[in-house]
Amino acid sequence: AGSLRQLDPAIAAARPLSFYAYSIYCDNLKLSSQMEGLQLLKALMIPTTKLTKEVSGVSNLITYYNNISMSRNNLHFDIDGVVYKVNSLNLQDELGFVSRAPRWAIAHKFPAEEATTQIVDITVQVGRTGSITPVARLKPVEVAGVTVTNATLHNEDEMRRKGIQIGDHVVVRRAGDVVPEVVKVILDKRPKTTTFFNMPKHCPSCGSHLKKMEGDAVLRCEDGIKCPAQRKQGIMHFASRKALDIDGLGEKIVDQLIQNALIKNFSDLYNIKSDNLLNLERFASKSALNLIQSIDKSKDTSLAKFIYALGIRNVGEATAHDLASHFGSIDAVINASIDDLINIHDIGPTVAESIVKYFTNTSNVEEIRLLLSKGFVLKVAKLRNNTSSELEGLNFVLTGTLPNLKRDDAKALIMNSGGKVISSVSKKTDYLVAGDEAGSKLDKATALGVKIINEEELINLTK
Repeated sequence: AGSLRQLDPAIAAARPLSFYAYSIYCDNLKLSSQMEGLQLLKALMIPTTKLTKEVSGVSNLITYYNNISMSRNNLHFDIDGVVYKVNSLNLQDELGFVSRAPRWAIAHKFPAEEATTQIVDITVQVGRTGSITPVARLKPVEVAGVTVTNATLHNEDEMRRKGIQIGDHVVVRRAGDVVPEVVKVILDKRPKTTTFFNMPKHCPSCGSHLKKMEGDAVLRCEDGIKCPAQRKQGIMHFASRKALDIDGLGEKIVDQLIQNALIKNFSDLYNIKSDNLLNLERFASKSALNLIQSIDKSKDTSLAKFIYALGIRNVGEATAHDLASHFGSIDAVINASIDDLINIHDIGPTVAESIVKYFTNTSNVEEIRLLLSKGFVLKVAKLRNNTSSELEGLNFVLTGTLPNLKRDDAKALIMNSGGKVISSVSKKTDYLVAGDEAGSKLDKATALGVKIINEEELINLTK
């Protein structure tokens, strides 16, 4: 991926890049399985790996995993595990997705490569939501092809459980082949000069008193965007692609804007003029104008992205979308009670408390008012066709293959009529729409006494 993102295309062109295709999708293709798709790719002379195999049962999955693991070092490309996929495309469709991943596929990672080194110091980092994370500063060591100098210790309880001290010799690995972490202490090599590390009582960035809430594993700084460390990460999150997508507002630019006192909060971004930027490094008249235009463009966004951009603890993209769809305006979200919130599917007490706590802070609400005064247009996403309210307040689950409607069309029909499509059957489910080859959801709906309807009955409901 890094090769493809090179700013200079000549560098990418000079590298012998190739790829293996692992699935194919097209509306007009009548494929029934993952393997059938791979056979089509081969017939089209599109490169696919010869290592793919269709197996049945958990024991055969484990056998396949072990065989690939043993041959891993003989491959001419790097892998970090295998992926199991449900073969039937109909079953894939029924299983569906959670917010970021399919339910019909799962990765089985190989054990992470490990190395030994020494902890020379322990410091703390302040996260975007105020979490205080202890970090081990290491003697440089190569792990899975990368030189590692820092490793997360997660939190104080985990650090104490592993008995980690400054000066210890330790085993480190890259969790998921990405994030370096300390696995264990090598007690046989412990020097007599090791020292305990005590977590700070005050935020190293802003000096405010740190708190650990009941049930929370980490200390937190609750100063929010007033804390310089949280300010930087909060603004970067606000400008990120999945939030307001302010192109050109990267980490180094944010650092400069903060250091030159041009921004202290989100709304300050919309006060910046081209002249302010021309005095900074990396800016000429063209680049300054581009950033100003990108900031201005971000004011035309959706309510869901705006909520996500605020960086409310425990509120990701999916929850932000649910809040926007349910309440329809930022004022309704601000004024929502815990009871209002937990009535929304997939929002539990912990998330509801985080949301209410965020909006109870008057400075957060004032900041939202300032942002709205800059000319924001917050759109509430509407689906295809005209919307109506025949199914208002009703929860639907889809299962099996419908005779005429595709799964996405059935979802759109329900949502355009005011209903909500949820992924699993529960006591909150009002209707199960069942087609051919309906699976376990049908059994569960029958057991719970949920009303079961077919495609024709669904269409009649929306008339």
